[in-house]
Amino acid sequence: MPSNSILEQKKQIVADLAESIKNSAAGVLVNYQGITVENDTKMRKALREAGVKYVVMKNSLTGRACEMNGMTDMKNYLTGMTALAIGTADDPIAPAKVIKEYAEKIESFKIVAGYLDGAVVDAATIEALADIPSREVLIAKLLGSIRSPLYNFAYALQAVIDKGGEAAPAAEEAPAAEAPAEA
Repeated sequence: MPSNSILEQKKQIVADLAESIKNSAAGVLVNYQGITVENDTKMRKALREAGVKYVVMKNSLTGRACEMNGMTDMKNYLTGMTALAIGTADDPIAPAKVIKEYAEKIESFKIVAGYLDGAVVDAATIEALADIPSREVLIAKLLGSIRSPLYNFAYALQAVIDKGGEAAPAAEEAPAAEAPAEA
């Protein structure tokens, strides 16, 4: 039987992992079997730059941390050599994007499952999440779609001005024609 100090260490590890999962919006569970040290180092660097915490831990400890957050279904996916990429609340898509990039490069590296807002999701959902453009791209698209009609209106006004205001006299005749009708 393990000593009390080892059990306390494991409880603290599980509690820390459970807190990380609780404070994140999304995470990705991967099977990292077959990844080379070189690719693993590159992936970990990319994950750190994206603000993602990458944890390799015993499946039983990961399962307990997931249970503490109400994600008991995650235990079904905890087989083999698994690791958990935990995102931040600011960018829930980051772990899925980085992990998917490496899953496409490395044949043996596979996305197993994940979680999104406290619910366990399958690999297909994680891959769909990774395909969503970044927040900056979405904002740029929104601003572009708002700006486009304004530019078209400005170009139309400029065209009227460039023609010397030919459309303006026609607009003045219409009110003049209506004035006698009122009297």
